[in-house]
Amino acid sequence: MFKLLKNIKGSAIIFAILAPLMMFVEVYMDLMQPKFLADIIDIGIATNDTSYVFSTGWKMIIAAFIGFIGGSGCAVFSAMAAMNTGEKLRQRLFDKIQTLSFLEIDKLKTSSLITRLTNDVSQVQAMVLMSLRVAVRSPLLCLGSIIMAVTLSKKLSIIFLVAIPLILFSVIIILKKSFPLFTLVQEKMDNVNTVMRESILGVRVIKAFTIEDKHKERFEHTNYNLMNMSIKAQNMNIILWPVVTLAMNLSVIAVLWFGGNMTIKGDLEIGKIMAFINYLVQIMNSLISVVMLVLNFSRAKASSERINEVLETVPSIQDKIDSVDMKGFDIEFENVSFKYNEHSENVLTDISLKINAGEKVGIIGATGSGKSSFVNLIPRLYDPTEGRIKIGGTDIKNIKVKDLRKNIGVVLQDSILFSGTIEDNLKFGKPGADKNFMEDAVMDAQASDFIMERDEKFKSTIEQRGKNFSGGQKQRLSIARTLIKNPKILIMDDSSSALDMATELRLQNAIKKRMADTTVLIIAQRISAVMDADKIIVLDNGKISAIGTHNDLLEKNEIYRSTAVSQLGEEVLIRV
Repeated sequence: MFKLLKNIKGSAIIFAILAPLMMFVEVYMDLMQPKFLADIIDIGIATNDTSYVFSTGWKMIIAAFIGFIGGSGCAVFSAMAAMNTGEKLRQRLFDKIQTLSFLEIDKLKTSSLITRLTNDVSQVQAMVLMSLRVAVRSPLLCLGSIIMAVTLSKKLSIIFLVAIPLILFSVIIILKKSFPLFTLVQEKMDNVNTVMRESILGVRVIKAFTIEDKHKERFEHTNYNLMNMSIKAQNMNIILWPVVTLAMNLSVIAVLWFGGNMTIKGDLEIGKIMAFINYLVQIMNSLISVVMLVLNFSRAKASSERINEVLETVPSIQDKIDSVDMKGFDIEFENVSFKYNEHSENVLTDISLKINAGEKVGIIGATGSGKSSFVNLIPRLYDPTEGRIKIGGTDIKNIKVKDLRKNIGVVLQDSILFSGTIEDNLKFGKPGADKNFMEDAVMDAQASDFIMERDEKFKSTIEQRGKNFSGGQKQRLSIARTLIKNPKILIMDDSSSALDMATELRLQNAIKKRMADTTVLIIAQRISAVMDADKIIVLDNGKISAIGTHNDLLEKNEIYRSTAVSQLGEEVLIRV
């Protein structure tokens, strides 16, 4: 929890200092009220001095007003400090997530990262707010009330020696038992987010298969588990309330009993008993506030540990101290094997090959043969488990990650567009691209027809995840976004699967002309997309089955031959 306090920076520090100072003013005024009351009873009323009663009453009103100003100021400054802290913490988390590799994101899980970035940060933010108010007010008010009560009667103050330790002991016991439960609550919240996210993103599939009832039951079960665990955690903490209430009521009874006897004997004035009870109530209210603070602290502590887990995660892919820039663009795999985690099997096994700069390379294989995993290793979206990959003769682990990815353009299998405009999305490839540059790119990507038909053209709105565009349109916009980048190495991961064959052919010809000197790797399900490649890699169960030209593979490789015949017909063999 305390590790996160370093997020209180800049103006938040000033607010965090001013809030306790204002609270000190409020507490001091609250402590003076019982004393004024005792003076009114023991001096003003006892001597029938009306002027003294009124003058002391005005002091109480002024003290109450000053206390109001102090309390309001504390509320404002503590809120500003908490909101600033929350904003900086969310930014730190988001920035950290951007540095993580796919390996860490897969491990932490997307739904959990969303929960940590929202719900967990809110818990910590609420804790900062309460800390600057309650954690300052309660100790000051409690300590001040004890001191003032002792000055009134040392004998009656013995009551505190029993009540306060009882409450503190209960707080410690409950805190230890409740913390693990709140950790489980946050995990159940992750599960709810996972189910909700999958149901929203997969709503078309759900409706197509009419499985709404099944997903309602799934969410109901997950939601019930969250509710059940939350009840368990809260029930554990709610036990504190009866303990504190019992201690307060017994203490008031004890004060009235022993204080009344002392008054009968003439050892204590009635006004002081009233003041003592007021101080006792302030002490107990302070302890109740501490209980509330503990309840929030136990939950915020669980959230802070989850946040720290992300912030302390060391990215597996980052620059070395002696990293260098790219010096060439030929690609070489040396005995590369890869698996997604230590518990899974190899997705790629003992891959060795060389791709010369400027070559066009096709990658063919059945579903699950490792094609996407193969190309994901080149821009270091993942690192190989064994072996190494060299570009320009340099191990990519020794190349600056930013420089590596700046020279590699990747059109992923999933065509992801961001909300904004077409121009915004295209300029991800090159922020300074002008209109002519964008027009050339969309022309080569075969996207100019549907863009120019729109009233606002490049200023046309793209909705979340590009849902106002068809699959083929999204693919072409993704390709245009990468072409604008003018990469030295272009990777197309089955990125034209939604295009018809005529459009795909025009696209391939445009890319061949535009990127004649670029190393191009194309993953495709259709033979027609790669048959004119300089070499074609055939993958089978994570291993290289064969490498060669279209004609070579038709003669020598049964996997390629059978795929070609199924797609192009028997006549393809006659042409060899």
